[in-house]
Amino acid sequence: MCPIGPEEKIMWISKGVVLIGLLTAVYYRRSDHILRTLTALAGLSIPDILWRKLSNPPEKLRPFLAPLYNKGTMAVLSIFIAVHVSLVNVPFTTIDLFHREWRDADMISHFLGGMTVWLITAEILFRAADEYRFGLDRKQLILYSFLGLLLLSAGWEVAEKLSERGISFIHESTGNKFRDVLMNFSGATAALYLVKKKSYPFGIE
Repeated sequence: MCPIGPEEKIMWISKGVVLIGLLTAVYYRRSDHILRTLTALAGLSIPDILWRKLSNPPEKLRPFLAPLYNKGTMAVLSIFIAVHVSLVNVPFTTIDLFHREWRDADMISHFLGGMTVWLITAEILFRAADEYRFGLDRKQLILYSFLGLLLLSAGWEVAEKLSERGISFIHESTGNKFRDVLMNFSGATAALYLVKKKSYPFGIE
């Protein structure tokens, strides 16, 4: 049996944390969190399935699937998912830090979410640029990756605002929305540092 690496261990631990969240949701009959944790577990299982069933993806699709096959990127995604679901419902309790008891907890999720989304966006851009010869230099690709993050962040905040009509206890001010976007970019900046200085989870030279 082949030993698993540190990234795979992180992914398994993250699954365990989400599973505890699911059991907590079932015990306290939180239907919303049951759905949330089931979705999270399904998402965390996708890389494992791909690695086993499609270990050699079609060459033309590789740039777009690169994040799913990068165990470092998937480890960061796993941490983000595990932390997020644990903030929405702290395991073994009915505490919802994200929406009720500590509304500023969303800063943690936005930081990790910004890091994760930027890593995925940047990895696809850089791999696609190598494959299809876009003629863009490294600085331009970094700029476009941050523009992509901005569009995704803005779209998420708009969707959240629209959802407030149906969920009475979720209401965020305009200032809170700007803070969320700022935390997204803070996480992305931290990820850029890792990529440029440590070449982790991928290099952009």
